[in-house]
Amino acid sequence: MAKKNNTLIIGGVAGFTLFAAFMSLRKKSREQDLTNKIVLITGGSRGLGLVLAREFADEGAKIAICARNAEELDRAKIELESRGAEVFAAICDVRQKDEVNKLIENTTAHFGQIDILINNAGVIQVGALENQTQKDFEDAINVHFWGAFYTMQAVIPQMKSRGSGNILNISSIGGKFAVPHLAPYSASKFALVGLSDALRGELRKDNIFVTTVCPGLMRTGSHINAYFKGQNEKEFALFSIANALPITSVSAEYAAKKIVKAAKRGDAELIISPQAKIAAKMNALFPEITTEIVGLVNEILPSAGGIGDSKVTGSESTSFISPSILTSNLDAA
Repeated sequence: MAKKNNTLIIGGVAGFTLFAAFMSLRKKSREQDLTNKIVLITGGSRGLGLVLAREFADEGAKIAICARNAEELDRAKIELESRGAEVFAAICDVRQKDEVNKLIENTTAHFGQIDILINNAGVIQVGALENQTQKDFEDAINVHFWGAFYTMQAVIPQMKSRGSGNILNISSIGGKFAVPHLAPYSASKFALVGLSDALRGELRKDNIFVTTVCPGLMRTGSHINAYFKGQNEKEFALFSIANALPITSVSAEYAAKKIVKAAKRGDAELIISPQAKIAAKMNALFPEITTEIVGLVNEILPSAGGIGDSKVTGSESTSFISPSILTSNLDAA
């Protein structure tokens, strides 16, 4: 009996290995050339979105970017054009369905179609749960979930009509593993992971590939524009230090190269950085242990208080700790 069981196990492992090898070869065979592909990136004027735009531009793609700030958009457009890219830039608040529909219509009118959609626009609110409000949760959901839903709803019909397309939803390890003091962010990123995974299976028949991207901590400069509540200076210092240290974070350029590669192959999921992969697996396999660890981490984070429910940006929350030598890598980004 034991011999039979061992044979079954060995056969199962061998079968799985062969299937995995087949899938890997299949993904490689469908890897696409990005030359002249039309790539739309929401939140493309700064941070990871801008770094992604640079990477796609270097691959020969034509770039469309949107953001809410006209000055930042103009600056990003000029920089990308200086790299030789053809660029279309549009002001758009992804929380507004009408603006999103207009964005898709105008981008399509300009370039003829949209081959790759990257839902990257984001917002971060950092603070103890006691200082997070219903509006904070609504704002995060409106950007991360509804913003992505609106763009996908608007672009999928044209992708279906020609039988091809790629959608990449930039979630976060916070969408796989809830992080203390980031409750609205994590909740909304979990929602985006669910939406992305749900659409992937249903759109595969139309030759549309949906990739769920979950980066870990990245050095993007987002700490300056994030919102901080409660003891904002302490929150900002801890947040920026965690995002700055090479042992806990990766560069935006490293993440962007991984994402571009996933776009070429139509990968189902991309978790960036070994730390993020470990956290995701730990939470999936050992939720009780993970909860205890997270609880211990939460004990050392700043308590509620300070400016309370009010929120200020990172640039308004600096102290002698941050910026400092501890955050030099992040400040450079």
